[in-house]
Amino acid sequence: MGTVVDDTASVEFHAFFERHYAELSRLAHLLTGEADTADDLAADALLALWHRWDRVRAADHPVAYARGVVANLARTRIRGAVRERRRIALFWSQREERTENPDVAGVVDVQEALRRLPFRKRACVVLRHAFDLSEKDTALALGVSVGTVKSQTSKGMAELQRLLGTREVPQRVHAAVGTAARGDTAAGVRKRSGGAEGRDR
Repeated sequence: MGTVVDDTASVEFHAFFERHYAELSRLAHLLTGEADTADDLAADALLALWHRWDRVRAADHPVAYARGVVANLARTRIRGAVRERRRIALFWSQREERTENPDVAGVVDVQEALRRLPFRKRACVVLRHAFDLSEKDTALALGVSVGTVKSQTSKGMAELQRLLGTREVPQRVHAAVGTAARGDTAAGVRKRSGGAEGRDR
């Protein structure tokens, strides 16, 4: 009896994995700005889901649960990257300060602009405009209220409009998910190993 249940769970999880792995990887890419580690984060999230699959399969919104796990892992990775950069900066204190001007909107692409946003704004913008989730589904994934999603998305889009110098932000953000799917990223982003730089909150 137990074997039958285990086999059924395994089949269900495998189908869930095949259906959602690519989407979760793209989400991790857009949240962290790290194409090379996005697949690992998605795999780690799915492994965590497998360990609690009985709970996940019984949830009303398993995919929202999975997105929330990816978001939490991305947040943890960003925090670790920030701490590492600070340690390196202290060690190499003689290095020149970065002179990039964040107000030069014409040279800031979508992925780098997203990296400048605080994490919650970035997550709301990505889920709403790159993945076309409703406000309710975004709130479920992030464990926040619909009101918070509305506020953070609006503020995030306003900041992106300022950084990118265009009113076509929703279209450009939506296009970014296709870029993430191909694993492409701007040359400037490739050269930076720090990942997402927005404030983590």
